[in-house]
Amino acid sequence: MDDIFRGNLIRLSGDDPQTLGEAFSRWNRDSEYARLLDSEPPKMKSIKSFKDWFEKEFEKGEEFHYFFTIRSLDDDQLIGFIGLFGIQWNHGSGWVGIGLGERSYWGKGYGTDAMQVILRYAFRELNLFRVNLDVFEYNPRAIRSYEKAGFKVEGRERKVIQRDGKRWDMILMGILRDEWEELNTN
Repeated sequence: MDDIFRGNLIRLSGDDPQTLGEAFSRWNRDSEYARLLDSEPPKMKSIKSFKDWFEKEFEKGEEFHYFFTIRSLDDDQLIGFIGLFGIQWNHGSGWVGIGLGERSYWGKGYGTDAMQVILRYAFRELNLFRVNLDVFEYNPRAIRSYEKAGFKVEGRERKVIQRDGKRWDMILMGILRDEWEELNTN
């Protein structure tokens, strides 16, 4: 049996709230990262505020959320996070979110590899039928990565984001289990 949490470049992991607080606080100081990740204006947050938030989230024990950190296989560095959330079990549907906080890993296939691992988990372990995501139009690197993983553009919310005095679309993407299986039959 294969390690379901391991890809070619990364492995999924779980980390304690202190480690997450330190990483997220550091990553959040990079305004480009923060603006690629979230439509809200970037905010500086302390290690403690992130740590406290993660502790509260982990206490909830949500059965509709699956959160993992992303670690590189080469050096075991914590480089980002990925998770499935908003799962509707009756429909077999959920959303995925990802963020690579370590810039030196951007554009090198780590995000695509992490997405492929989480999709394998979503379709084989959780038995989901579809996985959705949304991405900002001004993030073409992420859009290409999602398309490599098999996602298809399904729609867009026009001019919903404002950045630097310009309006941008929110692109909605999805992948169905049979589409993923077709790409991943070896």
